[in-house]
Amino acid sequence: MAKQVVGEIKVQIPGGQATPAPPVGTALGPHGVNIGQFVQAFNDKTKEMAGTVVPVVITVYNDRSFDFIIKSPPAAVLLKQAAQIAKGSGSPKANKVGQVTQEQLVEIAKTKFEDLNAPNLEHAARIIAGTARSMGLVVVD
Repeated sequence: MAKQVVGEIKVQIPGGQATPAPPVGTALGPHGVNIGQFVQAFNDKTKEMAGTVVPVVITVYNDRSFDFIIKSPPAAVLLKQAAQIAKGSGSPKANKVGQVTQEQLVEIAKTKFEDLNAPNLEHAARIIAGTARSMGLVVVD
């Protein structure tokens, strides 16, 4: 008999640093998934992304087994790393907190391209530039 999908869980976890504590434990616990097994598998797959927040989509089946897909880090996290800032601006129109170059935007767009709804790299870079502006970053050439 084929496995039936019982649920799909989306969480964001720092790469290589998953623990059974929230948000992992509280998300997986109600579905009866072996949390320790997930934590071990996730940390093994994401050890090279240590510290970077990584979205993960976990598919849970009726026999309590699971699969997971690791997505690319959120654009805001990548922009904060590129601009070397701790957080975005609370009022992005008034307060600019840093700057990113067009080359940095293209590199982030290459990383995010699979997860973006863009036909080509130029449009993906424009999406990332919009995120940068909404965070209070200045895009320079």
